[in-house]
Amino acid sequence: MKDFGVLRFLDIFKGIFEKIGVDYPAMRKILNVKLILDGRRVSTVLSNQNNKKKEKESKDKNNFLKSLWTYILMGAFLILFIVIGDNFLFQMSFVFGITMFLLMTSLIADFSSVLLDIKDKEILLSKPIDSKTLNMAKILHIFMYITAITMAISGPSLIVSIKRHGFTFFFIYLLAVILIALFTIILTALIYLVVLRFSSGEKLKDIINYVQIGLTIVMSLGYQLIGRLFDFIDINNLEYNPSLWKYFFPPLWFAAPFELILKGNNESYIVIYSILGVVIPIVSIVIYIKLMPMFERNLQKLNSAEGQTKDKNKVNIFVSKLACKDEEERTFYKFAANMLKNERTFKLKVYPSLGMAIIFPFLMMFSMNRSQFSNISNTKNYLWIYMAFVMIPNILILLGYSGNYKGAWIYETIPIKNKPAIYRGTVKAAIVNLFAPVFVLVSLIFLIIYKMQIVDQMIVVGINMLLFTIIEFKILDKNLPFSRAFEVTEGPGGYNILISIFIMGMFILGHYILTRIPYGVYAYIPVGLIISKVAWKKCVA
Repeated sequence: MKDFGVLRFLDIFKGIFEKIGVDYPAMRKILNVKLILDGRRVSTVLSNQNNKKKEKESKDKNNFLKSLWTYILMGAFLILFIVIGDNFLFQMSFVFGITMFLLMTSLIADFSSVLLDIKDKEILLSKPIDSKTLNMAKILHIFMYITAITMAISGPSLIVSIKRHGFTFFFIYLLAVILIALFTIILTALIYLVVLRFSSGEKLKDIINYVQIGLTIVMSLGYQLIGRLFDFIDINNLEYNPSLWKYFFPPLWFAAPFELILKGNNESYIVIYSILGVVIPIVSIVIYIKLMPMFERNLQKLNSAEGQTKDKNKVNIFVSKLACKDEEERTFYKFAANMLKNERTFKLKVYPSLGMAIIFPFLMMFSMNRSQFSNISNTKNYLWIYMAFVMIPNILILLGYSGNYKGAWIYETIPIKNKPAIYRGTVKAAIVNLFAPVFVLVSLIFLIIYKMQIVDQMIVVGINMLLFTIIEFKILDKNLPFSRAFEVTEGPGGYNILISIFIMGMFILGHYILTRIPYGVYAYIPVGLIISKVAWKKCVA
């Protein structure tokens, strides 16, 4: 069995563990197995990369260590806040706010399985292993990873801080990130405790799933947004006005010591923030230790089916009757709609694409045409809405994959008279449940920006989205819905991506030409609807 360096380092403290009653050899073996298993798990921040490549590389590499490079890259942006000036309260509040957010989302997204693990308790406590040894292994396991993530995020800015502000700043910064790591672990555990205490295990699983999705979106957009942040904020000219609610803002607690020690700022609120930054993490640890028995008891709810999603089939049945013409198609529509809404693995893969599709049109519009924003109603920037189409090819491919793909044997055992009905029902479910909500939301925002002057343009975009979906379905490789494992997902592929971008460009160009022809948009609407109906029959039916 592989012997990790961190365990050899832990051996130095073997005597301390044995003095407090921990069975050190047993704890070491538990940690060793956990570290090996962690190396096979793929971090959420890497979840959208090519899975086949990951599978090949993961044979001899630790996926967690690979994910640290993503955190280091994200953490490199914190250097901007370190070097930009000497307004420490604002600068370091931004730094610690970002650090805490990344730590907490990473902890929830990737280490909830460790924090909420009840299999250990069921398996190991039946062996000659006491609960003290098991709990110590769990705490050390989490602390190892959170420390590694914290140092990956803060490491680049810590190194730069020595050159920019000196060693005193460096040591305060280092102490602060250690306290933040501790505080974040305890705060996350306490949040879990509150959710489990007043809700169900299913609710907690949903929350974890949505945090994983949010983290993927934030990591994808963060690189672009942080670089542009300084176009909008002049940190050196910001003035701080203390108020009661700001005492509950943790990043200020950890930023205040920089003002207190380095600048001699003895304002009462700076002193109080500094005290809170030291006292609250320690008090949190004490509270967590006191509540540990309650936490362990409530973890049993994770095994309970209580609180599962209520039956929403009435809506599905109603929509399926409107959208599907025969019983077989309706059956597969309802099946696909349920999978799209309820399968957590599928949502984790697909929902980040939906989030990006909502954000990208506005991100591109504001970044490339900011000077025209005051006169935006006279521009054709609404054509950026076509950027939302980029989600469609990827999602159409993912419709063939599922975390419960072994259930695909059902396609071979049930008497299906009309096999294309499987695809028709599934694609319609994707249009109704995934594409249409995104389109409606983005269109509404554009309509508000343009003061409802582009309703006709949005109708054209809606028709083109339907046409684009049909064309993409025709040209992409097709698998039976939810019949393959995500581990073998290959995505649309480079060639198909180029084709999709070309087709999307043709739609944008065509729409632009229509806007230059008198009444061209109004003439296109009925023609586009007829073309869509014919295309659907030719390509999907």
